[in-house]
Amino acid sequence: QLVESGGGSVQAGGSLTLFCEGSRFAYRRRCMAWFRQAPGREREGVALVLNDGRTIYADSVKGRFTITQANAETTLYLQMNSLKAEDTAMYYCTVSDSFLCGNWGGYKDWGQGTQVTVS
Repeated sequence: QLVESGGGSVQAGGSLTLFCEGSRFAYRRRCMAWFRQAPGREREGVALVLNDGRTIYADSVKGRFTITQANAETTLYLQMNSLKAEDTAMYYCTVSDSFLCGNWGGYKDWGQGTQVTVS
């Protein structure tokens, strides 16, 4: 089970940190990622970390968002700075062992999400 938290309402230019905890982090997975979904839009990948430590970001968040994980790999974080109105969405964390995960594919397990609203 994946449990996200840390969402909320913030003014444009502000910051939020999202948290994701789950038993699936108990061992190293090929990819751990954050996705988001705005009303009327498809879910999109935001940031991911591969098991070799490399990180990949969507162009829309590069330089503003940072994905990290706790050393014990039981918690995944998303630090979001310089937030914009277009960042408003439900944010989900997820994990995958698919060979497609580095290209945002192969994600099947989702938490309940945490809402981020930027005004």
